[in-house]
Amino acid sequence: MTLLVIGLVLFLGTHSFSMARERRAAIIGRIGEGPYKGLYSLLSLAGIVLVSIGYGQYRAGGYISVWDPPVWTRHLALLLVLIAFICFVAAYLPGHIKARLKHPMLAGVKIWAFAHLIANGDLGSILLFGSFLVWAVLARISVKRRDVAAQHGGTAAPAGWRNDILAVAIGAGVYLAFVFWLHPWLIGVSVLPMRA
Repeated sequence: MTLLVIGLVLFLGTHSFSMARERRAAIIGRIGEGPYKGLYSLLSLAGIVLVSIGYGQYRAGGYISVWDPPVWTRHLALLLVLIAFICFVAAYLPGHIKARLKHPMLAGVKIWAFAHLIANGDLGSILLFGSFLVWAVLARISVKRRDVAAQHGGTAAPAGWRNDILAVAIGAGVYLAFVFWLHPWLIGVSVLPMRA
C-alpha cells in the first residue's frame, strides 16, 4: 500500500498545489508557464501510475476489510457513476448542466468517489476514493473562493439544450463502455453482478 499512498500524495499534491495561487504564480514566474505545465503533467502522470500500481498490488495481496457494504450500495453506485460521467463530459460542453454545477468536473469527481466509497468497504478503497473525495471538496471550495467561473464568464448557458443532450449521450455511451468492457479490462473488477 506504500506505492498507493506515495501516488496519492504525488497526484493529489500536484493538483492541490494549483490552489496555492501565489506560490504557483511565483514558480511560473521563475521557470515559465511551459516548463511549469510540463512538470505538472509529468508529476501528475507519475502519481496516477503509482496509484494504479499501488492499488493493484494492494488488491493482489488481499483486501483489508473495514466494513461490509449492503448489496444495494452497488446498484446506487452504478447510477451515481453514470451521473459522474455526464458531469465529466459536461465540463467540456458549456450548457445548462455546466452553468448549474459551475464546475462539473469536480462535481463528477465527488460523485464518482462517493459512489465507490459506499460500494467498497476495504481499507485500500477507503484510502483511494476517500482521498479523491476530500481533494475534490477542498478544490471546489478553493474555486468558489477564487470565483474562477465569474472571471472566465463560464456561467452563462447557451440558449438551447444541444450541449446538454450531447453531454448526456456521450457520458452515457462512455459509461456503458466502461461498465461492460473498460472497468473489467483496466481495473480487473467487474461491476455487474451477472459478470462477477
